[in-house]
Amino acid sequence: MSSLALLRRALLLWCVVLALCAGCDRHSTIIRVRTLPSETDQPAVALADEDLNPRLLRRFAAITRVADVPDSALVNLGRLLYFEPLLSRTGKVSCNSCHPLDRYGTTESSVSVGVAGRLGRRNAPSVYNAAGHFRQFWDGRAATLADQVVGPITDPNEMDMQVPQVIADLQAIPGYRTAFARAFPDQAQPISMGNLGIAVAEFERGLTTPGRWDRYLNGDTQAITPAEKAGAKLFANLGCMVCHAGANVGGTMFERLGALVPWPEQPDRGRREVTHNAADDLVFKVPSLRNVARTAPYFHDGSIASLDTAVRMMARHQLGVDLSEEEARSITAWLGALTGEIPQAYIAPPTLPAAVRP
Repeated sequence: MSSLALLRRALLLWCVVLALCAGCDRHSTIIRVRTLPSETDQPAVALADEDLNPRLLRRFAAITRVADVPDSALVNLGRLLYFEPLLSRTGKVSCNSCHPLDRYGTTESSVSVGVAGRLGRRNAPSVYNAAGHFRQFWDGRAATLADQVVGPITDPNEMDMQVPQVIADLQAIPGYRTAFARAFPDQAQPISMGNLGIAVAEFERGLTTPGRWDRYLNGDTQAITPAEKAGAKLFANLGCMVCHAGANVGGTMFERLGALVPWPEQPDRGRREVTHNAADDLVFKVPSLRNVARTAPYFHDGSIASLDTAVRMMARHQLGVDLSEEEARSITAWLGALTGEIPQAYIAPPTLPAAVRP
């Protein structure tokens, strides 16, 4: 073949690649959590036969205990507000009501339960490690953690407060006037919804849960069991880590439910309700799998109580694969290794400022 012919073939192949990339569904694009190290950056550890290949491990990243840093005035204010039920209309519901920190940030309720027992539409996701997600809420409508904080406070089915009432109530409590002034010393009027969101978000950044999986990623080959390593390999071989990768094993992209096999029909249309774009129908944020063994029930509607069942549904609808019971158990064994350690001292409920409480 002549040099000209080879050049033409190379150009043709390059055009095909560009065309394919241009036509990719934007919801299938992986958004990296961080720059991945090269193979030469991997620790020189002798691997047993069951250990995971360093090439596979580069798709993940270990997290660290953020909560070990000393508390600041901003973190202390955020902790107070996280546990403060006066941010709800009835004075009975706080952030911790739907996201109890001593239970991995979730409840056993299928959907969130707000003031007067009102039910939300979706399962309340864990706040642990949420600071590492690329968007917030199942439909990604909040761009930042601080934006996410304000939503439930004003939602009629959650805390059901009006912004002016929130500000007035906080202004009336001397302890909060002092706490906001310390956290925002350069502001003449520090009590605002924006600053409330910033403070709670700063506290939530400390809600990280490193565990055995992170020790394994950092080179401790005995941190997880051979059965868990086998489950991780199966997880990778099936293609699950196309969506569930990075430091949080998810939380970095959107994906459509029923990518290969249609998802059971339901009223919740996901991100389409935010963008009003038909292409976003049944598109949701891919959840993090950290602590997934402790955060049942599963999916945006909390419709599945069993992790094995959730794993098999994902394989069926997203990958077109029918897993055996043994294969599902193997994957869930590895998912158990993603359970981290709750920072008990960091999440200890604070003494709230003196106020008239129901």
